[in-house]
Amino acid sequence: MTTVRLPLFPLNSVLFPGLVLPLNVFEERYRAMMRELLKTPDSEPRRFAVVAIRDGHEVAASAPGMPDPTAVPERGPAAGFGDDPRRAFHAVGCVADAATVRERDDGTFEVLATGTTRVRLKSVDASGPFLTAELEELEEQPGDEAGALAEGVLRAFRQYQKRLAGARERSLSTGADLPDEPSVVSYLVAAAMMLDTPTKQRLLQAPDTASRLRDELRLLRAETAIIRNLPSLPAADLTRGPTSLN
Repeated sequence: MTTVRLPLFPLNSVLFPGLVLPLNVFEERYRAMMRELLKTPDSEPRRFAVVAIRDGHEVAASAPGMPDPTAVPERGPAAGFGDDPRRAFHAVGCVADAATVRERDDGTFEVLATGTTRVRLKSVDASGPFLTAELEELEEQPGDEAGALAEGVLRAFRQYQKRLAGARERSLSTGADLPDEPSVVSYLVAAAMMLDTPTKQRLLQAPDTASRLRDELRLLRAETAIIRNLPSLPAADLTRGPTSLN
């Protein structure tokens, strides 16, 4: 297995390969990370790894207009994550390729990145100004009957979308523009569904595409049935999830 060492950006959400990740970076340890990424030549990818934070641990203070009382270097790169930061994070994450890293006048950053490859967290280094990690790249295996499962997931997802009419910001476009590559389907549907972080994490670390699609098919049918039985609840309420600080 190929290993790589990259800056580590913990979030209270799960990033999937192929999905876009916009970030507003306020906290000093992550500002330092972005300043380091800007040293990478434009011809090379500016990569960092995103891992989801386990429940009960600190979330990075990054949101538009948020005051930043934590942005002091003395807190250190592992502040809020305990003596062993690795235990504060889920074991499987995703590499992000930052297409845009823009520093604002106040020293904060606007970042636009895309998920690329799943990785397994092997170790975390807190000796520098920001966390870095040794990561093992995870190859995506198709599994059995991935193609047929992807077709079934797309059908179920369209039904799910219909029940969430008006949830534009959380739904994919319906119609011919939906992908047919099973792994891409599995990641896009996982990202678009209204699921809590542990469930999304379970989908990210599925052993293969077919397993992820089977899990999604069960989830889609269950969620659609729940929504169908709650006709009096406005669609806007059904689609309102927790606001991410990142």
